[in-house]
Amino acid sequence: MNAPRPRPTSRNLLALAVMSTLGGALVAGCGVTTYEIPIETPIRPKLDVTPFQRVLIAGFVAGGTDDVDTNQETVRLLRSQLRSKSSLRIIDADALPLMSIAQDQQKGGAESAVEQGSRDGPSTGIDKPMSLPGQIREEKDLEPYERLFANTAYWKRIGEEYQNPLIVTGTVLFAPHSRAGFVSRDVEQYDSFGRRRVVPVRSYLERKGFVLRPKFVFIDGRTGATMHSESYREEVLYSVQQNTPALSSYFELMDRLVPNFLSALSSQKVRGTRVLLM
Repeated sequence: MNAPRPRPTSRNLLALAVMSTLGGALVAGCGVTTYEIPIETPIRPKLDVTPFQRVLIAGFVAGGTDDVDTNQETVRLLRSQLRSKSSLRIIDADALPLMSIAQDQQKGGAESAVEQGSRDGPSTGIDKPMSLPGQIREEKDLEPYERLFANTAYWKRIGEEYQNPLIVTGTVLFAPHSRAGFVSRDVEQYDSFGRRRVVPVRSYLERKGFVLRPKFVFIDGRTGATMHSESYREEVLYSVQQNTPALSSYFELMDRLVPNFLSALSSQKVRGTRVLLM
């Protein structure tokens, strides 16, 4: 009979670990050459846009600050990005005034409800629609406008007008934002011998800037139905002494979000490196 194989002890395992370390050091000492190889990993788009040849950036329900026309700027920026990074043809059309359109739809719906109520009897007021704010200053002001994107009949009519494209719409809130609190920053210090060291220092700072909250809604122009939607939030803060124009801050924040938007419509490539040992 074969004798049972002895189980490794902790001392044996330690010896193996030391030998492995020494072996790695020996290989390194023999002049192993490393090469960094750039690689690209393709990422498939979130949406299947193969049924579409054209895309309409229709417009956005926008608000927050009067310093930037967020509707127009967002339409221009997304069209510019898609022209260079998407195979879809971009439809050049005026941005839709969606706030006015939503208010007109609500008014028409209210009038229809009154006519229906006069035929059916007195109304209880239970189905009274949520009022639409005339100005959008914060996120809750956007909520009553959400039902505009569920109006399939309206979006199907828009799709028929522009030969059944993929329609991109949604909401954009770009508003002033401020925050106060402790911030850590690195400070250079030198001792009596002139030796430099970097020391983290926490200090209380008041900062101001902007917050950007877009919601992109992708609608099938053939049916008027929503295919996909996604929301984002980005903010940028500066010292109170720094005077940064609102439009510059808007583009800075949109630069962070555009890759996410593009990934919904077209394949993207993530670049990186791998190390090859020779």
